[in-house]
Amino acid sequence: MSLKQQLISKFQLLPHPEGGYYRETYRSVEVIETASKEFPHQRNYSTAIYFLIEKDNFSALHRIKSDELWHFYEGDALEVIEIDLKGNLIRTQVGRDVANGQQYQYMVKAGHWFGSRVLNGGEYSFVGCTVSPGFDFNDFEMAKRDELFKSFPQHKDIISELTRV
Repeated sequence: MSLKQQLISKFQLLPHPEGGYYRETYRSVEVIETASKEFPHQRNYSTAIYFLIEKDNFSALHRIKSDELWHFYEGDALEVIEIDLKGNLIRTQVGRDVANGQQYQYMVKAGHWFGSRVLNGGEYSFVGCTVSPGFDFNDFEMAKRDELFKSFPQHKDIISELTRV
């Protein structure tokens, strides 16, 4: 059995709606009581997941209402692609080759559209994602290709590559 298959089996990873596999590993017991526009319901302080993406798949562009910290664990480097609140395209490599600009950790800011994929030539990436305030699927928005084309026509190619609908 390949290491990739061992990781999927050992950590009981499940298919993720955005692509790849995941398993929640932590959800704080403590909650933030809130009545803000962004978070109309209480949120856990923090959540964490394992996430595995394969070379023939991608994590589709999506956004959440919290910051998300990516941690590299195993496999090949991952490219995180973002469109920030001003429409700038940001590409970041998360991996172990720090001498060539890769990072072990990377923060995606709340509200940014983002997706990810294994760098060319790689087989899979096994990473972790920590979200604070904690992740809630009510805060998850999957990108719609046509809507992003209207908002960010300058990024049409990458939007086409990282959306399914």
